[in-house]
Amino acid sequence: MVRLARFQLFAAVFATFGAAVPLLTAADGAVTNHPTTASYILVGFAGGFVRHDDPHHGPVQLAERIRQDLPKGATIQVFENRRRRAAYRSILRLLDTNHDGVLSDQEKAQARIVLFGHSWGASAVVMLARELDRAGIPVLLTVQVDSVAKPWQSDKVIPENVAAAVNFYQPHGLVHGRSQITAANDSRTQILGNYRFDYQKTPVQCVGGSWFQHVFTPSHLQSQCDPRLWTQVETLVRETMVRETMLRQRMEPQPATVASIPQP
Repeated sequence: MVRLARFQLFAAVFATFGAAVPLLTAADGAVTNHPTTASYILVGFAGGFVRHDDPHHGPVQLAERIRQDLPKGATIQVFENRRRRAAYRSILRLLDTNHDGVLSDQEKAQARIVLFGHSWGASAVVMLARELDRAGIPVLLTVQVDSVAKPWQSDKVIPENVAAAVNFYQPHGLVHGRSQITAANDSRTQILGNYRFDYQKTPVQCVGGSWFQHVFTPSHLQSQCDPRLWTQVETLVRETMVRETMLRQRMEPQPATVASIPQP
């Protein structure tokens, strides 16, 4: 079993952000906060055949928690993994701040995008990052949780437009996540780690899920509802926004509080 590394947590995560933005329902089936100008754009993908608003699903729960503390002008959306093209169009629309239908180099440079997902949704994260790479749009962070690629997809190599990427996985059952991701360009992308969770040793109880998942893919199911794992994803997403805010404001980072990822 691989020991889990330590992440840095900033003490003032919540204080950095302004008031929450009201929740709206998007026409394309996503849950979103619509800003007047683009700021942080957070996109999550549900796994398998899970709906974008399933209250028991990790990416949906994560989006609901983060939504409460988003800075003004930020947006968070959750899509079914099959709606990757809708997510791509949504990002382009949000980045087009002058609404002329064309993304300028300046609008692309202002992109502050975080992508996260589970299972097929984690693979959709990598596929979307590649599409954004072809469009010349940078991504701050990608997070894959028990990533499973569809037959025509590849979820292993992270494109060079991504600044940082992390992979969480569990190794058991008929369906289990990719154990390792790599960078297409090590000088452009930092792989934060490939972190293993073992639910045969430390099981968690999941509400929801089909009888098939409970019987045949219980560990994969647990990876979508494990509060320990999704707390670490939330920490990474929030920390990424804090760091980027400090960088853009040309601020020196404040002393950090160190916390360990729970040992599975």
